[in-house]
Amino acid sequence: MAAFIEAMWYQSALKGKTRIAYYLLWPLLWPLSQLFGVLSRRKRNQYTTGKKMAYRAPVPVVIVGNITAGGNGKTPVVVWLVEQLLAQGLKPGVVSRGYGGKAPYYPYFVESDTNTDIAGDEPVLIRRRTGVPVAVAPVRSDAVKLLLEHDVDIIITDDGLQHYALARDIELVVIDGQRRFGNQHLLPLGPLRESCQRLNQVDFLICNGGVADANEATMYLAPSALINVKTGARCDASSLSSVVAMAGIGHPPRFFATLNALGVKPVACQPFADHQPFTHQTLLSLAQQGQHLVMTEKDAVKCYPFAEDNWWYLPVDAVISEPQASAIIKQIIEVKEKYGSPSA
Repeated sequence: MAAFIEAMWYQSALKGKTRIAYYLLWPLLWPLSQLFGVLSRRKRNQYTTGKKMAYRAPVPVVIVGNITAGGNGKTPVVVWLVEQLLAQGLKPGVVSRGYGGKAPYYPYFVESDTNTDIAGDEPVLIRRRTGVPVAVAPVRSDAVKLLLEHDVDIIITDDGLQHYALARDIELVVIDGQRRFGNQHLLPLGPLRESCQRLNQVDFLICNGGVADANEATMYLAPSALINVKTGARCDASSLSSVVAMAGIGHPPRFFATLNALGVKPVACQPFADHQPFTHQTLLSLAQQGQHLVMTEKDAVKCYPFAEDNWWYLPVDAVISEPQASAIIKQIIEVKEKYGSPSA
């Protein structure tokens, strides 16, 4: 099913029965897509016109989101933002819905040893990677209020562009540069959460891979040395032989292509659904196809409790082009100066 949806949304490999199914489903999915658009626009208009009141935090709120369903590099951008703001002497905190986790209560404060079953993989990754306060809650304002108790002076949200109940100061949209916007239809006929016109209203557009338009910052994910999931030891990716690669992210082929660019030719590549939980036995069986199992950092945070000695992950860092990278940080600092200190 996931492969069919991918082909339908991005118009790839629509052949034979898949092509027939696509055209049979069109009359059903098109009106649902139109209805989705009506409801989406109505929801946003309720907040933009003041019919519903959005929560306004006493500190700046920066949204890192997208208009398409699925992963496209938002979390690496959040990590980049956190690191840049820390270098400026600011005290950022991160809020997330916590997709894939089921906390005993909300809002939930993410600790460095919080399990992904509780908080979700991306919040745990951000917390472990950056060390800054992270909170999760389906209602983002609840997570923001919790973070305000932890001495933060700026909030970054991982996703949440369409969560209009939280007022924001700056919006960054991350675009998958390879798949772009697919067939440009709204869900469920296409991958769009909002129409492409929404892009004209955000502050910055960041194109992850592919070819960026003139108004977009370019971005790529720079890999570093492999890190052993169990021991923390490091090694060059090219030094491993007989590698089995796996990726449970929004677009697994991107990770496999990164490994190939590093000179790693996996004996097997296993894609998984985004946010999919793993069991020790499933990955143990997969790893037995080679000598080493290599995964993404997002996968690794789910595997720490049961990792084996020959399991590795590949950390990546977002690299954003200039002058746009500096412009993003400059605008955030300018907004922060207008707010002053949280206690003011």
